[in-house]
Amino acid sequence: MNNLQIITTGLLIMSTLISLATEAVKKILTEYNKTYRANTLSGVIALVLSTIAAVCYVVTTGTAFTSQVIVWIVMFVFASWLCAMVGYDKVIQTIGQFKNGVNDK
Repeated sequence: MNNLQIITTGLLIMSTLISLATEAVKKILTEYNKTYRANTLSGVIALVLSTIAAVCYVVTTGTAFTSQVIVWIVMFVFASWLCAMVGYDKVIQTIGQFKNGVNDK
């Protein structure tokens, strides 16, 4: 596998895990009647999980922590965050807003 395949496969796996983790945390917060911002919540979860996954990958493959690897990790974390922000519920919410003409401020 080349680097692009590894990164896109990693993004696919991480976006799925982040979406599942975000939904689980949302359900827990809803049970306790806590307010939250969905984008902030998914962003924080994406930051934590993708950083852990990227560092674990680098450590298990024995890759040296060079400046290039650190830039790749930062890009992976950012891309994972973007993937998490555009999850299924966000798409449904956007479609609903277009149908109803409601602005989310």
